[in-house]
Amino acid sequence: MPLDFLKRRGGGGPATKGSTTPEPARAAVPEEAVAEDHQLRLTFGAKTSVGVRLQGGPQTLGALPQMVNDVAITPVEVVEPRVTTLASASPSIIRTLEAGEWLRAHGENTPITRHALYVLESLDAIDPAYDTFACALLDGHVDTSGYPEYGAVVGGVAAHWDESTGDLIVRGIVAWGGRGARGDTDRTASRLVSQLLGHVLESGASLGLANNERPTQGGASVVCPHCGFPAVHERAVYCPKCGMRMLHS
Repeated sequence: MPLDFLKRRGGGGPATKGSTTPEPARAAVPEEAVAEDHQLRLTFGAKTSVGVRLQGGPQTLGALPQMVNDVAITPVEVVEPRVTTLASASPSIIRTLEAGEWLRAHGENTPITRHALYVLESLDAIDPAYDTFACALLDGHVDTSGYPEYGAVVGGVAAHWDESTGDLIVRGIVAWGGRGARGDTDRTASRLVSQLLGHVLESGASLGLANNERPTQGGASVVCPHCGFPAVHERAVYCPKCGMRMLHS
């Protein structure tokens, strides 16, 4: 007895002459393009205190980590000013040459320091060409990879040499941010900046407050004969990067 119900319906044999295959129905073209939105919002913040003028000298520069130790919850890492060969380094992945130089300059630093430099440089709150930066985690937590969470506050003190007097100008500096925002982070950052400023003033070498004006780089410039820093103003008496006295002819 043939099992006709197991056969395929519609006929599986060869097509007969004159048979036609129905065309699939075409979808109607919408009047407006259907788009799927993708957004990424990054929130960065930074705060810097007024500068404090300290008596110049190698012992003063070496005391920067001590000004951060009482506030830091991780070991303090000191970042020296960049060498002149990496002057164009920038934490911008779109500019591949500058990003490569930035990784060569800071690839060996800890995730906390790299995060702090990324935020501070993006906000133009620090200039690694001549600033010496003592950095640590000041508040919050890090993830399993060691990178600060968006609500964590990082920072410490940044210092550069005064071009006219040779004194060391030190200021407290903090940063935070990432994928998200937390309401109390700004208040926490303000409190930490005040604490850092107090430690700088209590260091014993304070000569008073100073403005936060950066070294003058406009107009003609000369090259420091000691460190090769190429952006020293022609009237500068001291190099803002190494603090050595300029030799003017």
